[in-house]
Amino acid sequence: MSYAAAINPSLIQQWVTENHDSDTIREKLTGLGFEEEAIIIHIKEYKKLRHAKRLVTGFICMGVGAFLGFVSCVLTIINPIPELYNWILYGLTSIAITTIFVGLYFVFE
Repeated sequence: MSYAAAINPSLIQQWVTENHDSDTIREKLTGLGFEEEAIIIHIKEYKKLRHAKRLVTGFICMGVGAFLGFVSCVLTIINPIPELYNWILYGLTSIAITTIFVGLYFVFE
């Protein structure tokens, strides 16, 4: 008969902060006397929390990159300081694109 195993959120949060891998978690849970079904459920929840953290980081990076790209576009169009035109056009835009791609890496990896 299948039953819902109780998940210990404090253990999962501790593993996320310590950045453990799945094998180490499996060994720790086996040492604590958890059954195989409970171990699988704990590992799934650990991976879900870890991926959620990476997803938030990715969206933050994409937002920062989009904002930098918008600022770069506006400054390029307005051209407030003509001596910095190339720095804004190529430099700030490159930084914005790189930041967006880092965010995309975190989201889709």
